[in-house]
Amino acid sequence: MPINPTIRAAVVALMMPGPVLAQTPLSVIDWLEPSTGGPNLPPTILLEPPVSNSVLSPQIQVTPLEALLDPIGIVSSAATGLPIDLWRGSDPQVLSRLIDRVPVQHYPAMQSLLYTVLLSEARPPSNVADADTILLARLDRLMALGAVDPAQALAQQADPAGNTARFARWFDTTLLTGDEDVSCNTLISKPYLAPDNRSRIFCMARSGDWETAALLLETAHALGTLPPPDLALLDRFLSPGIFEDAPPLSAPSTPDPLTFRLYETIGERLPTAQLPRSFAAADLRDVAGWKAQLEAAERLTRIGALNPNQLLGLYTDRRPAASGGIWDRVDAVQRFDTALRTGSADAVSKTLPKVWKAMQQAGLEVAFADLFGDQLARIDLQGPAGTLAWRIRLLSTSYEAAALMPAQGSDVFLVGLALGSPKSAYATTARDQAISRGFSPDSRVSQDLQRLLADGRLGEAILRTMEMFDRGAQGNLQDLSDAIAGFRAVGLEDTARRASLQLLLLERS
Repeated sequence: MPINPTIRAAVVALMMPGPVLAQTPLSVIDWLEPSTGGPNLPPTILLEPPVSNSVLSPQIQVTPLEALLDPIGIVSSAATGLPIDLWRGSDPQVLSRLIDRVPVQHYPAMQSLLYTVLLSEARPPSNVADADTILLARLDRLMALGAVDPAQALAQQADPAGNTARFARWFDTTLLTGDEDVSCNTLISKPYLAPDNRSRIFCMARSGDWETAALLLETAHALGTLPPPDLALLDRFLSPGIFEDAPPLSAPSTPDPLTFRLYETIGERLPTAQLPRSFAAADLRDVAGWKAQLEAAERLTRIGALNPNQLLGLYTDRRPAASGGIWDRVDAVQRFDTALRTGSADAVSKTLPKVWKAMQQAGLEVAFADLFGDQLARIDLQGPAGTLAWRIRLLSTSYEAAALMPAQGSDVFLVGLALGSPKSAYATTARDQAISRGFSPDSRVSQDLQRLLADGRLGEAILRTMEMFDRGAQGNLQDLSDAIAGFRAVGLEDTARRASLQLLLLERS
């Protein structure tokens, strides 16, 4: 079965905006370059190789080669720095729960880390049932985050025709990306994979076999094997002429991707704003209007599921025809982008505060910083605009370069943090002190994390440390110190710094 272009691009176009230690510069790695019009991919970070200097060495386990399953992931272990046995030693049910619940909503550094863990090439347990437990958890969380293209790529790599559960996830992703013909071809050749009769009817019709589709629908009517709303929807899908003057169907409150596509096909497209985040990916296609595309792109960029460059492309696509709400953000971005292109410090100083306020209102500060941080560094801004630009750069991938500028007062602590050595003498709050302790050379990994690492359970250790950071961000300062120390112990220095900077510089409730 040929791999469609979206899937192929997904495997080779993952964006990695985080700085790395002793790695080849991103600009010379061709497949990391952004592409226009490419798939909607999360900007995952390129991680430093995990290093552990303060924990026990794991016990060596010997496994017969024939018992090892092929690794599953769309980013190589060499690229992420995560070992191929990332999930070794952990209870698959525990991993599944952690993958499902680890919170990443507020801090892009945590989002980037989660995407990297979910997409990194890793060998599943030799038990096939356990392997599926972890794989399905990865796919479900990617879909929940709105990262539909990577979920599709991951599902396809894992042999979606292997069982009904894998196929169901893959089928859903293709329905939202517009690649349903590929999954329908598989379903037609292997009908036992069909999640239900609706999918068979849909795929038969898509393939041009309207007679079989109609026969399946008539059988469903006769036997009552589908709910009345599904039957009514499929009737209009297969016989649109009969219902040309009929009133619109009632919109379902919780549609699945197939229901969504069927409503779209009959000309009654459902708005996605109140639907799960994965449906926003469908609005990035050309079938949606500009406003719907903008809203979907903001929603996905906010959770790290979309490359900020794609959002910028939509922001600057055309002039806004209205005002208020998202149109004010579009106008602010366009005016700032124009000012930046002129190279005029005065023009940038006038437009920067307004566009920054717009980005704050939308929760897109880090995406904006990653887009414009380097360009702001080339403009000689003074006064409040200069201070604002400096703080924006601290949220960007070039935070270390920003930290080389002179600083005074509380900014001295931010400089130390960006360089990985925040001094407690410059800490002005209890939270600052907790962050300083986490970066201290004397910091120690918590006993729970130490046990996980000693057992070689790195994937579980990373997920639990992410949970710990969230508790720390909410006010548990010991957890905050322990989380920072934990990230650093496994080589996630960049994550520790960026997450701490985001905690201090972003206003999150």
